[in-house]
Amino acid sequence: MTTLVQAWTAARDRLKAAGVDTPVIDARLLLEAAAGATRMDLLNDPHRILTPGQAEALGGYLERRERREPIAHILGRKGFWSVMLNVGPDVLTPRPDTELVVIAALERLEPGKPARILDLGVGSGAILLALLSERPAAKGLGVDISEEALAVARENASNLGLASRAALLRGDWTTGLEDDGFDLVVSNPPYIRSAEIATLDPEVRQYEPLRALDGGPDGLAAYRVLAPEILRVLKPGGGLVVEIGHDQGPAAMALFEAAGAVDVELRQDLGGRDRVVAGRKKALGITADNR
Repeated sequence: MTTLVQAWTAARDRLKAAGVDTPVIDARLLLEAAAGATRMDLLNDPHRILTPGQAEALGGYLERRERREPIAHILGRKGFWSVMLNVGPDVLTPRPDTELVVIAALERLEPGKPARILDLGVGSGAILLALLSERPAAKGLGVDISEEALAVARENASNLGLASRAALLRGDWTTGLEDDGFDLVVSNPPYIRSAEIATLDPEVRQYEPLRALDGGPDGLAAYRVLAPEILRVLKPGGGLVVEIGHDQGPAAMALFEAAGAVDVELRQDLGGRDRVVAGRKKALGITADNR
């Protein structure tokens, strides 16, 4: 018979031996899922005995994690901002750094004011749904080229009670979208250099969708397409917020400035690395001299 604390210790040791970066946390999360336990159960009832079914489930989870399958894929869910999302191999697993996009975007969405948001490359719906959860007067459109990703986003929107305010469309970036149609455009496009894909952690390289990672030879291929198109579909005075690679700040800023964006700025993540480019479309009647 195995207790919760014994199972946790053994799971931790297995994951550490497999080279997993966060064996203590991952072991706890997998044990909680397998045993139907909470963190408080592990603290207050550590000698509770696992049933044979629970022990078998934990073993299966650990085998998958030893193969470096992301823990979010094993559990089928990932917390992001204030929402819980279903995730899987068809979508990029949302990361804490991307919450900086949400923060910068919320600054451009006045509470209580109706707004139209466009999320290009919506994936699981993480950014769009986090914004809609914070701004009840807003509505959004999420576009993705992957129908499989859109299915995940639709499920997440439904689970969060946001389906009535989140339209999801299969498309190639802004193709077919009207000019001057949105108050805010957000995006987390692929930005990893093609040659760097092979150097990524197995959790990313083997399990994340390649199309959500590969940004071309210099990582900026998507931004060259997006910069002028985002400015086209934004309403005058509308805002833009995009995630970038940590060493792409000046180049990405230059692309948006060349496309006509104003008040372009860089935001750094908690590690002090460039992570977000934000700006806006020039308002009507505002010239470059008095903007």
